[in-house]
Amino acid sequence: VQLQASGGGLVQAGGSLSLSCAASKGTLNLYYMAWFRQAPGKEREFLGTFGGVRGDTILADSVKGRLILSRDNAQNMMYLTLNSLEPEDTAVYYCAAGGIFASRRRYDYDFWGQGTLVTVSS
Repeated sequence: VQLQASGGGLVQAGGSLSLSCAASKGTLNLYYMAWFRQAPGKEREFLGTFGGVRGDTILADSVKGRLILSRDNAQNMMYLTLNSLEPEDTAVYYCAAGGIFASRRRYDYDFWGQGTLVTVSS
């Protein structure tokens, strides 16, 4: 599976962010899907994951209440919406797929997009 993230750019604090991740050479609905982000000088941070037959979902506490994850199996796409943006949300955002269970660990995901930079201005 190849993943391509898009939708990054400059956004205002207090606004919302919408990112897309397109999958090719594979079928997304076979996998758990996740989003991570990495701010300058920091470790890659888990944001959320969902998938599986029961739609298992885990959201990071740092974004719970602001983060919405969705997918469109027919289009082989996954989406992230993050509301009430803060300058601290500035990071490169990555989509990922893989695994056989919902996990917060980056090493449980086999496929990664290239990342898309989001800059939140105050």
